[in-house]
Amino acid sequence: MASHIAERYLIRIVYITMDLFLAAMAFWSACLILPHKLKFDITLYNIFLGEANPHSTVFCLWTLVIIILNYTSGLFETRRELSEVLEVWAVLKANMLAALIVMVSIYVVKIEGFPRTIFAMSFIFIFGYLTIWRIIKRSLVDYLVSHGYNNFNVVIVGAGKVGRALTEEIHKRPGFGLRVVGYLDDFKPTDEKVDGIPILGKTMDFVKIARKEFIQKIFITIHLDERVFSKLLEEAKRIGVNVRLIPHGYHLLGGQLTQSNIGTIPVLEYSNMLTVQKQAGKRIFDVIFSLIFIMILAPFLLMVAILIKLDSPGPVFHRSLRYGRKGHKFQMLKFRSMVKDAEKKMDELRQHNEVDGPIFKIKNDPRITPIGRILRKYSIDELPQLFNVLKGDMSLVGPRPLLTEEVQREDLRQLLRLEVLPGMTGLWQIRGRSDVSFTRLLRWDMWYINNWSIWLDVNILFQTIPVVIRGRGAY
Repeated sequence: MASHIAERYLIRIVYITMDLFLAAMAFWSACLILPHKLKFDITLYNIFLGEANPHSTVFCLWTLVIIILNYTSGLFETRRELSEVLEVWAVLKANMLAALIVMVSIYVVKIEGFPRTIFAMSFIFIFGYLTIWRIIKRSLVDYLVSHGYNNFNVVIVGAGKVGRALTEEIHKRPGFGLRVVGYLDDFKPTDEKVDGIPILGKTMDFVKIARKEFIQKIFITIHLDERVFSKLLEEAKRIGVNVRLIPHGYHLLGGQLTQSNIGTIPVLEYSNMLTVQKQAGKRIFDVIFSLIFIMILAPFLLMVAILIKLDSPGPVFHRSLRYGRKGHKFQMLKFRSMVKDAEKKMDELRQHNEVDGPIFKIKNDPRITPIGRILRKYSIDELPQLFNVLKGDMSLVGPRPLLTEEVQREDLRQLLRLEVLPGMTGLWQIRGRSDVSFTRLLRWDMWYINNWSIWLDVNILFQTIPVVIRGRGAY
């Protein structure tokens, strides 16, 4: 335990040292780019301590504030389960606040003559350097952890649907450093295996199993009797095991999960209060970037349209009726990739469907044209949906838009997907495309709705590019 604590302090010292160094490099870079704005020789010593520099106090204060805010934001430790995007967002928020504090300090103390351009460039370099460092650091930690460094043995209470889904997600993310040793389940026989993971015993066997298997974290995925739950918490606390709870119904409810208190009682709340603001920000993002993409791709779109006309008779575009947000029906645009009378042949091919759920897809669909096969493989047929995005029927990122006949109104999960705009790309696109089962598609869609942010959309858009270029999983 003592060595583990010493290691944590050493890592924190390394992180602080790196931030100090990078902040100094950021100020130095800003000054080197705009030397005519300053009246002293540009050296690190002169920036912070030089007598010829009337603004050295500002640079020292800014560095100190950055370190304090990064520390309070938890940026001097690697939280493995925090996504890279959220860590970058934390860096941005901390450094925006630091810049604001320094700006107010300059005004209050009445420090005159500090160049605004130097201030702006310093902020940009600080954010850039600290972001790049954290991306490199996270990649290094993920590599070490995925190769066995500092992994944690985990036991999951409940071998049901939620427990198995959690195990699957943990296995997909070796960078988290979680090793599922087994399940505790009061309703399944001991020594039975669920998807290759053993049932180690009952909840009453927790302490014995935790000591035997060197368990460091326990995930509770089911409702437990109050006495059983209290005893489990007390035992975990006594032997130093971290306890984590999976919220019930997490996959069904949209909005944000927040924690608050009523007196001394902690409350978890699912809330949609921020939906309007989020949708407004998402709409602005969609309009700006869809316009940019349309202008850049216009010559390419024209070339594809000509190739389609030369390849087979029929229109350039295919329009299909889809459900949008709040059940609004719209005509989704695609480049035509099938023969002109493709829909008439649907019934005779339906028995060959290779996808579960209401979606219809077959790998070697005889209705697809030669040029259409290429368009589908690289998702080029989806590009006209940029106009749907611009119109407001779709978003750049969101749940897959289903055909009206594919939506089952009695399925709550499908109806919850209609709380947001459907997207051109999404988690289904970057994690398997047509090879994804319908059940998994619904699960990813609900996770996306619950965890949406602009940074998540940007992350998905960037991950879509290599997936589309490789052309895997599309037909």
